[in-house]
Amino acid sequence: MRQRLFFWFKTHLGFSAKESRGFLLLIPFLLLLVGASQVLAWAKDRNAEKLYQHYLNQVDSLERAGVQLLSSPLPTFNPEDTLSRSHSAKVSDRIKRLPFSEADSVVLQIVPGIGALTAGRIIKHRENLGGYIQIDQLHEVFGLKPETIPVIWEYFDFDRVAPRRIEINTVPVEELAKHPYISYQEAKVLVAYRLQHGPYLQLDDLLKVKIFKADWVNKIGPYLDFEVKVAEAGKK
Repeated sequence: MRQRLFFWFKTHLGFSAKESRGFLLLIPFLLLLVGASQVLAWAKDRNAEKLYQHYLNQVDSLERAGVQLLSSPLPTFNPEDTLSRSHSAKVSDRIKRLPFSEADSVVLQIVPGIGALTAGRIIKHRENLGGYIQIDQLHEVFGLKPETIPVIWEYFDFDRVAPRRIEINTVPVEELAKHPYISYQEAKVLVAYRLQHGPYLQLDDLLKVKIFKADWVNKIGPYLDFEVKVAEAGKK
């Protein structure tokens, strides 16, 4: 039997006789590890079940005695921990709502869940963008928890249009590429097309550059200014 195993290892796995012997010695050790992990898992489940049953017995005993529980008998769980506490209802009544574009990193810390570092990142991204105009843009800020984002709206008013826009018909490649939504390669193409075909008069003109998708054009559109070049084009 052993020789047959060695032969199979050699023909199918390419093992030498020495490697085959080593592999056979390793198998019991691997089986032992698997068995040990199963035993540990079983023991852990048994302990958890006993702890939970003990918890239920305590609760039943207290309720039969007429005691109203305000917290769990278990030190690892408190029913109040499952409640979502909101401090904004009280604080927001005492402050004046500001446009989000006017809030600095200090003022932003009035929002629960926003510290100094996160506030700084929010402001930096806002300045790079030219302003936040949609709540989804806050998901782009590193370290800002998703559950904190809706709370920001309770303290600030958001701009309907971008406070600061890029003059698409005059901006050089390097400046255009600084916008978070525009890569350097995309900036090069935008400027090259402008130099070759004339100024962009409206947002749809960007779609004439066939490589650009409509979703991306609509995304950067609120941050582009066409008005100056429209006036200049009229003079020509």
